[in-house]
Amino acid sequence: MLTKTKKAKIIKDIQVHDTDTGSPEVQIALLTKNIDALASHLKKNPKDNHSRRGLLGMVATRQKTLKYIAKKDPKRHATVVKKLEKKTK
Repeated sequence: MLTKTKKAKIIKDIQVHDTDTGSPEVQIALLTKNIDALASHLKKNPKDNHSRRGLLGMVATRQKTLKYIAKKDPKRHATVVKKLEKKTK
């Protein structure tokens, strides 16, 4: 689970403009952080099937959003992917 401060930091790093809180880029970044947190939880708790189902839903939502950005504007898609790769390394 993301705290308010972590969420605000992610939004600030990825946002397109000053008041941006719900653009696809921000949504993808937040989903990515939630997926990472849930994946580490599942490594410790392999029998937690309810969380596994939630993880699969988040992955599907992120994939749909990435596909939407790629279709609308490939440059934005490339930018988001690069930013997220830097953040995860």
